[in-house]
Amino acid sequence: SKLTNLGHLEMTWRSSVHFHPLLVRILHKSRLRYYGKPEKKMDMPYQAYFEVADGSGMMSMVLWNSLCPEWYHSMKVGTVLLLAKYAIKSSYPFKTQPTPGDSQMKRFATIEICLNVRDPPTEITIIPEEMVKPEWGLPEVKYRFITRSELDDLPHNHSCDVIGLVTFVGRAERARKREHSEDFWLYRWAHAIDGTSDQPFILELFATSQPDVFERIHPMTYLVCTQMRVMTENPSRTVYLTTSNESQIFITGWHKGQPYTKDAKVKNFIQWTKSQSEADQIKKTVIGGYYPFPRPPDSFLKY
Repeated sequence: SKLTNLGHLEMTWRSSVHFHPLLVRILHKSRLRYYGKPEKKMDMPYQAYFEVADGSGMMSMVLWNSLCPEWYHSMKVGTVLLLAKYAIKSSYPFKTQPTPGDSQMKRFATIEICLNVRDPPTEITIIPEEMVKPEWGLPEVKYRFITRSELDDLPHNHSCDVIGLVTFVGRAERARKREHSEDFWLYRWAHAIDGTSDQPFILELFATSQPDVFERIHPMTYLVCTQMRVMTENPSRTVYLTTSNESQIFITGWHKGQPYTKDAKVKNFIQWTKSQSEADQIKKTVIGGYYPFPRPPDSFLKY
């Protein structure tokens, strides 16, 4: 069928009612958002954002309501989609923005693609990776992996991806989303090493929309965290990483077929793990317990 591209959509969307199909690759995926309220009677008040791209650039795509339970888990980072009968609307200005792996990619920020169950009913087709043709010009998923030795030089709130061997994972803890609120964030602390520093990555991992992975983070697994934010604790200058709205977490057993397996820093890490003694590393691992962070000074004078 006749296709359009994201760049053409941005120029012509106001003068069009029906849009030609789109062929795009998912580059980023947000956590699933529940926006239900007691006074509003909606069957499936869910929403999820994706950043999708073709040869012309990148744009936000929103999956609405009952399409979320049907499609959210099938739409992975790297998945190629053929979209027909979608809607276009002005973009929501207060949405979080992931940092693209390719800084040269053009971003279309004024509009977003809406996938709805009706008005119009969107047609979604997932194209298997082996059927994707090079002539379609779809961009590859790119990452911003850093090593532990590079972390201390990065600015506050910098976005990056990390891979490491888990040496500590704390118990799941809860924090109120807002004061006096009944809603909680669920999170846990983890340490991961990559052989480039004596210090581990300190990771604050909030439960994303991947409960199966979040609950199975154990010592000695290879942990990949994408779209993490650098946080600097003053005055101690302790640096840690926290998840963002677009973070994805993967552990041993989930890595196969993920786009990051081709990344050079991921390959270097795998080579380093092959040189390590598993028995020696297991002796250094810890699980559970209370993890106070940032750590209090070791004497009152230092307060």
